[in-house]
Amino acid sequence: MPVGDTSLPPFETVAGLRIGTASAGIKKPGRQDLTIFELASGSRVAGVFTRNAFCAAPVTVAREHLGKAAPRYLLINTGNANAGTGTRGLAACRHTCEALAELTGVEPTQVLPFSTGVIGELLPDEKICDALPQALEQLSERGWAPAANAIMTTDMCPKGASRQVSLPSGAVVNLSGISKGAGMIRPDMATMLGFVAMDAELPQALLDRLLREAVGQSFNRITVDGDTSTNDACMLVATGVGSRVSEDNPEDLAVLQAALNELFVRLATLIVRDGEGATKFIEISVEQAASQQEALDVAYTVAHSPLVKTAFFASDPNWGRLLAAIGRAGVDGLDVEKVTLYLDEVCIAEQGARAESYTEEQGQTVMNREEIRIRIVLDRGGANERVWTTDLSHDYVRINAEYRT
Repeated sequence: MPVGDTSLPPFETVAGLRIGTASAGIKKPGRQDLTIFELASGSRVAGVFTRNAFCAAPVTVAREHLGKAAPRYLLINTGNANAGTGTRGLAACRHTCEALAELTGVEPTQVLPFSTGVIGELLPDEKICDALPQALEQLSERGWAPAANAIMTTDMCPKGASRQVSLPSGAVVNLSGISKGAGMIRPDMATMLGFVAMDAELPQALLDRLLREAVGQSFNRITVDGDTSTNDACMLVATGVGSRVSEDNPEDLAVLQAALNELFVRLATLIVRDGEGATKFIEISVEQAASQQEALDVAYTVAHSPLVKTAFFASDPNWGRLLAAIGRAGVDGLDVEKVTLYLDEVCIAEQGARAESYTEEQGQTVMNREEIRIRIVLDRGGANERVWTTDLSHDYVRINAEYRT
């Protein structure tokens, strides 16, 4: 079961955007597995995509289309990743874009495709094309919750976040978004899939910058298993139906960026809370590093250590595993006597050894919690970073061993 509160919020409607879902029977008959986002004319879209060299066909096509035309539709399927499918996969992907374009009177390049599911199987494009009219009939400003469910794969819960933001100028902007992912999570530029929209007008360059900033603090700071998907994509839509936000009003811009960052962190950490087989939600905070990269190197070494992750699954305060991970993170000239290590409020280690004040009972009290913060103070500089991760359980192995059955 997911860790902590993962309930969907009451979604704010985003003017200029409608969402519809349908069942194409891609993997399971009757399951809602197809989603369409309809964007108002004049909308602008920013996107980031996986850096995995074996990127999926929809990633290739979406990148191409995003650079050629103003997007009017997002087309998302679950149950099939259309990755590792070569030229046939590209053709199938383009076929679905052409079919939606024909039904809606737009150019195929105005459709951005996204897929998630099993890698290496050809996309059943005819099934998707046949279900498009049903999804279009369901288009609604209130389609966020159905879409959050329709884009799930091994997710145990749908993921969404929403905010209404009052800007200093008096303008009000609605923000809503959904994400999906539970395994194959260590995003590199984006998440498994994430879609966020706001009813505001922004220049394209500014929208791109807002997305990069928000992703950098959220989706690019989570990891479940260290695997970057072939299909990662995260999109930010500004529908243009609403107030204009620009660099001419830095006060409005700062408030909007802060709200976006908060919403993105929620969507990203929901993925960790729903990590495959997860029983713990773990924040790793590295402080006083010599650089941002150094802080991230330490955080991810701890987050990806199977020994650390299994200790947390066992609720075992085996703090030696944490010290070992920090020590092998590749920090040049690390003075271990300056490192201080905490589990939540409990100081575990300092001056190169167990803290004199530490007791096994204190450590056990923290490890019995579902949500735990590992705090690592390096005393080397002023850089601070945080990463969110999970433990490693029997269920993670089972879920992935049975993924195709």
